[in-house]
Amino acid sequence: MRNLLRELRTSHNMTQAELAELAEVSRQTIISIESGRYNPTIGLAYKLARLFGTSIEDLFLCAEQIPMEDHHE
Repeated sequence: MRNLLRELRTSHNMTQAELAELAEVSRQTIISIESGRYNPTIGLAYKLARLFGTSIEDLFLCAEQIPMEDHHE
């Protein structure tokens, strides 16, 4: 699963620490999500999507949504 969290966070001029505080998680959790090493719980995914005014589906992309040139599985 790929996500657009880093892109959204930087477009909002927000640091990882600031986002972590708003989402009530650790900065390490944000780092792990952005790098694709951790898939958040549905509750955290919902909270992150709401913080950026988007849907979970637009924030977290399943393999079927990733264009073939970006697909590395």
